[in-house]
Amino acid sequence: MDHPENSEEYKGIKVSSGVVQPDSVNPYFRKHRQRKPKLSASEFVEGILKGDITILSRAVTLIESLRPEHQTIAREVIEKCLPYSGNSVRIGISGVPGAGKSTSIDTFGMHVLKEGGKLAVLAIDPSSERTKGSILGDKTRMERLTAHPNAFIRPSPSAGSLGGVARKTRETIILCEAAGFDKIFVETVGVGQGETAVHSMVDFFLFIQLTGMGDELQGIKRGIMEMADGIVINKADGDNKQNAEIAANLFRNVLHLFPAPKSGWTPQVLTYSGFYGYRIKEVFNMIWSYIDFVKENGFFEHRRNEQAKYWMYESINESLKNDFYNHPEIAERLVDAEKRVLSGKQTSFEAAQDLLDFYQSEKRRF
Repeated sequence: MDHPENSEEYKGIKVSSGVVQPDSVNPYFRKHRQRKPKLSASEFVEGILKGDITILSRAVTLIESLRPEHQTIAREVIEKCLPYSGNSVRIGISGVPGAGKSTSIDTFGMHVLKEGGKLAVLAIDPSSERTKGSILGDKTRMERLTAHPNAFIRPSPSAGSLGGVARKTRETIILCEAAGFDKIFVETVGVGQGETAVHSMVDFFLFIQLTGMGDELQGIKRGIMEMADGIVINKADGDNKQNAEIAANLFRNVLHLFPAPKSGWTPQVLTYSGFYGYRIKEVFNMIWSYIDFVKENGFFEHRRNEQAKYWMYESINESLKNDFYNHPEIAERLVDAEKRVLSGKQTSFEAAQDLLDFYQSEKRRF
């Protein structure tokens, strides 16, 4: 820079040019921000079968994507991985908010990893109805599992799906099994109504409950109790041990009032402490006893077949819904329908029927 102070009229004053300042943008920034090369379906499958966690993570992101081109590759990846799946024990874990699900999973996971094998944790985070965003902070509460080389933790947004279960969780299970994970934990939001979705993709459904919160039965509804293969009372430590045992006895008495499960198994109620690791072994003895029991009487295979049928219908419903909303003319007509409903010119049901009639007539044309 040319300084006027260095001219002849200012003798005796000398201003140096100073040090040339580097660019504020890191020159290596672009190199580090290079996009990852796109992989073909075969390359995805090859990486998954080798147990490559990075490729597995990218594949899960692919099946969660709503972009049509991603969905095409994702379907091919799932189809090719399907023959290598089905060789794990899938455990669904749900519970009332604040029951300590993530802390318990961290403890449960470390326990099963001591016995060998690999563990995948599919943690479902609730999505905001307003912004559709999720915090995805489950990893922060699973510190030991996060650092374990044989554990894979994948938090996913619920995206408004039933019961807080991510729409693509079942497909993710297939990919994890193909990658060699022989134990799968599915942690749900635990909101209470849609636990059927979790029950329809796991082999054992574990419900975590708390004590010392007033009427214990208020924290759990009949539908969930009938689905649960086991109920565990968390935070059974210190002065709360006795209260936990009282709550466990209460749940045992209530379970006797329900019809016997189709599996022939009598659900058990245990107490434990996820934070202190108290009676974790007993919880898993219950789970492994159940798995042995249903494999012996044939219910294990029957349940998986019923789950496959359930998800076939779910896939049809989802595909029809997406096809309806992605129809170019439907998108335009929806705006007009909203205006008619809001102005009181048409009821919600009439507007919906008009849109469906138009959609069906368009389909018949082709």
